[in-house]
Amino acid sequence: MITYIDLFAGAGGLSEGFIRNGFVPLAHVEADGEACLTLKTRTAFHHLRERRQSSIYFDYLNGLLGREQLYQHVPETLLNQVLNLTISGRTLDLIFEGIRKNMRRTGARYVDAIVGGPPCQPFSIVGRGALNSNKPRELRANLYRFFAPFLREFRPRLFVFENVPGLLSAKNGRIYRKIVSSINNSGYHLEIKTLDAYDFGVLQQRRRLIIIGWRKELSLEYPKFQNIKNGFSVRELFADLPALTPGEDGSKKGYAGPATDYLSLKEIRGPEDVLSQHITRPHNERDREIYELTIRKWESEHRRLKYPDLPPRLKTRKNECDFLDRFKVVADDLPFAHTLLAHIAKDGHYYIHPSLQQCRSLSVREAARIQSFPDNYVFEGHRSSAFRHIGNAVPPLMAEVIGAGVKEMLK
Repeated sequence: MITYIDLFAGAGGLSEGFIRNGFVPLAHVEADGEACLTLKTRTAFHHLRERRQSSIYFDYLNGLLGREQLYQHVPETLLNQVLNLTISGRTLDLIFEGIRKNMRRTGARYVDAIVGGPPCQPFSIVGRGALNSNKPRELRANLYRFFAPFLREFRPRLFVFENVPGLLSAKNGRIYRKIVSSINNSGYHLEIKTLDAYDFGVLQQRRRLIIIGWRKELSLEYPKFQNIKNGFSVRELFADLPALTPGEDGSKKGYAGPATDYLSLKEIRGPEDVLSQHITRPHNERDREIYELTIRKWESEHRRLKYPDLPPRLKTRKNECDFLDRFKVVADDLPFAHTLLAHIAKDGHYYIHPSLQQCRSLSVREAARIQSFPDNYVFEGHRSSAFRHIGNAVPPLMAEVIGAGVKEMLK
C-alpha cells in the first residue's frame, strides 16, 4: 500500500492522478465545503467501481439516487478521509489527529507522500495585490507556510508541491526562498521545474510549477517526463456534445454523437458514462453580440478580438490599454486551449464557445473536459462553485503522469 496526504485538495484533480496510480489517500484536507462534497462523491465513485457496483454511482448521475443515499453505499471511514478544515496554526493539531486516526483505521504505519499546493491566485501576476493585504479573505496568500509543518510531522519519503510559475517572482522571490528554506530545514532536498499540461496529453496550454522533494538521506532524483504529443485539436473535446443556448442545462439531452478518438484514448468519456453538468450561464444581448463579433473575427481572420475593436455602443469602460483580450474564443481548430482559470466562475467572456450558432460561454462540462476531467467526475455545489473548482484544479491527466513518476521514485 502506497499512501499519501492531499493538502489544499480542492476538487481533487491532483489526487485523481495519484489514485489512478494505486496510491491510497489517508486524508484530503480542504477548507471549501462544496469541494469537500466533490471529494466525497469521487471517493464514492472509486469505491463502487472497485467493487463492480458502478451502476449505483450512475443512478446518482441520472438523478435516481440522492447524494446521501449514494454515501450510504460507502464506508464512513472512507468519507472521513475528507477533512473539511482550513489549514492554520489553530487547526494543525486537529488536522494531524484526524490524519493519525485515518492511519490507524487503514493500518498505515507511515506516509509515503504528501501532495498539494496552497491557493495560487495570490502568486499570479493579477493576484499580487493579495500579498500586500491583511484582509481575512486574502490571508490565503500566506498558506504556503503550512506545508513544511506537515513534512516535519509525518516525515513522508517525498512530496509534490504544485503552484503557478509566478510563485518564483512573488515579492521579488522572497516567498519562494522562504518555502525552499523551510523545506530544507525540515530535512528535505528539492528540485523545481515549470511544466506545461499540454506536454502531458492535456489539450490546454497550462504552465505549472511542480516542486518535488525527498528526504535528504534518500538517493532520489526528479522524474524524467517525456512529452506526450497527441496530434488532436480542441474540437475533439466538444464534438459529441449537444448544442446549447445561454442558461440551458443540456444534460438530459444526452450525447449528440459517439466519443471522439481523443475522449476515448484519454478515458474522458467511457462506454458507461452519461452526460452531466452540461450547463451554461445566461448572457444578456450585449454580451452575445460581442461574442458573435469575437467568433467571427477568429473564423474570418484567425485573429483575437481586442477591446478597442468593439463598436463604441458595446464598450462599457474608458480604459482601452489594459486587459485588451477580455473576450476570447476557445478556438477549436488549435491543438490546445488557452489556460483555464478560476475567473471563469465570475464571467465567461474569456472562454467563449467557438460555435457561432450557440454564441455563449463554455458549459461546466466543457470546462471540465479542457482540464481533462472525465465525464463521470461530478462537481458538487452550484454552477459558479463548479467553475471555480475546475479552474483551480491540476488537470488529472497531468497529475496521472506525475503520479506515475513519483511511484517509480518510491520503488
